[in-house]
Amino acid sequence: MIAVEKARQQLLDLGLSQAASILNSRLEAASQKDLTYADFLTDLLDTELAARRERYITARTRLAHLPFHKTLDQFDFSFQPSIDERQVRELATLTFVQEASNIILLGPPGVGKTHLAVALGIEAIRQGVGVYFVTAHTLVEDLKRAYADNRLG
Repeated sequence: MIAVEKARQQLLDLGLSQAASILNSRLEAASQKDLTYADFLTDLLDTELAARRERYITARTRLAHLPFHKTLDQFDFSFQPSIDERQVRELATLTFVQEASNIILLGPPGVGKTHLAVALGIEAIRQGVGVYFVTAHTLVEDLKRAYADNRLG
């Protein structure tokens, strides 16, 4: 077995599938750019880490049960001038999570509460915080069922 194939197999054995799949192209690029061994390895591992992070975000987003995928950048603050953009951007820092505080989004239908909740959830996932989306109605129904089944405790 040649060294490159052995290295690829070792990467696969270690669970570094992205690094294994790009090994040849990164070796070629490293050769053309005359990279040091450390720079080559850093480049290869950076790609693996980026792929893992993307898989993590995808899995956490799926587990969060978000009704759709919308970010803060997609929110039109000019459409709803009563919403303080600066305050929402401050919420996106997730300081309230570290403080174990709650936020409540109140308003009539169609003003963007769900969009903002989802956007904050997506930002939380990106920052490594677990998220689970549930409407108030569904939560109350689940609590009623648990109470009726004597599972509330």
